[in-house]
Amino acid sequence: MTRIVFLDRATIAPQIRLGRPAFPHTWIEYDGTGPEETAARLAGATIAITNKVRIDTAVLDAAPDLACVVVAATGTDCVDTAACTARGIPVCNIRGYSTATVPEHVFTLLLGLRRGLTLYAREVRDGAWQRAGQFCFFAQPIRDLRGATMGVIGAGGIGTRVGELAAAFGMNVLYSARRDQTPAGNRVGFEEFLARADVISLHCPLRPDTRHLLGAEAFAAMKRSPIVINTARGALVDLEALESALDSGRVGGAGIDVASVEPPPADDILMRLAERPNVIVTPHVAWASDEAQQVLADQLVEVLEAYARNAPINMVAAPMVAAPQ
Repeated sequence: MTRIVFLDRATIAPQIRLGRPAFPHTWIEYDGTGPEETAARLAGATIAITNKVRIDTAVLDAAPDLACVVVAATGTDCVDTAACTARGIPVCNIRGYSTATVPEHVFTLLLGLRRGLTLYAREVRDGAWQRAGQFCFFAQPIRDLRGATMGVIGAGGIGTRVGELAAAFGMNVLYSARRDQTPAGNRVGFEEFLARADVISLHCPLRPDTRHLLGAEAFAAMKRSPIVINTARGALVDLEALESALDSGRVGGAGIDVASVEPPPADDILMRLAERPNVIVTPHVAWASDEAQQVLADQLVEVLEAYARNAPINMVAAPMVAAPQ
C-alpha cells in the first residue's frame, strides 16, 4: 500500500481542509520535521510531501522506497531535483494558487510604504495628532502610485498580475528582460530597468544566477530611490547591500516577505531592517490567504491522485515511473 508522509503539515494553516486521495494509502503527517529527523521519517515512504523541509541526496539514499516527491508550493529549491532525476523519482509541485494573493500583498506593502501607513499609525498611537493641533499632521511625505513606474522582475502568472494591478492604479509598467531576451516594448534591459523604476517587485525563481540579483552593483545603478518589494525568495536580495542603499537613499524603502533563513534569527540583519520606518517585514505570508491555501490543498490531492493513475501532473523533474501498487 502507498505510504504517504507529509513532513511539515503545519505550513498549511489549521483551518484549511486537507482531503485525502481516493486510492488506498497510509497517511502520516508531522507538524514539522527537523533536518536530523527527515531520513528516519521517510524510511519506508512511497510519497514524500514537503513544503520547506529539505530533501537532498543523503535523505534520498536513506529512503530507497521513495517513488515520488510532492512539494506543497511552487518553488522546489528545497528538493535536490537533479538527485531525484538520477533516481527516476518524479518531483511535482503546486501551481497557480497564489496569483491573486501574492500581488495583493505586494500592493499592501507598497501602499503602506508610499503612504507611510505604519509610521502614521504609530504617530497617532503616540498622540502626535493631538499635539499637532490641527485637522491633520505631516509625519512624512505621501506619494501616489498613479504616474509612478512599476518595475517587475519575472513575467510569470504572479509578475504579470502585479503588472495588471499596477496599470489599474495608473502606473507605468516595465519588465526586466531576461538575458536570453531581446528588449522590446515594456521589456527593457536590466540597467535601464534599474534606472527607470520607482518600484521594483521581485517575482523570479532563486537560482545560482539570480542569487543576490539585487546587490551593491544593482543598487548603485538605481536612479529614482525606488521601493523594493520582495515576496519571492530571500536570497534574491543582498540585505547588507540593501541596508547600505537605504542609508544612502539609493533605495527609498523596502517591503520584505521572505528571508534566506526562515524564521530569521533574532540577530539577523532582516530584524534590524524591520526597525526602520521605511521598511515593512512580514513573515512569508504573501501566499497565505485562506482562499489560496485551500486551492493549494485541493490541488495537492489532485497531484497525488494523478501520480497514482500513472499520469502525473505538475512535474518539474524526472521521467515517468510506474506508480506503486
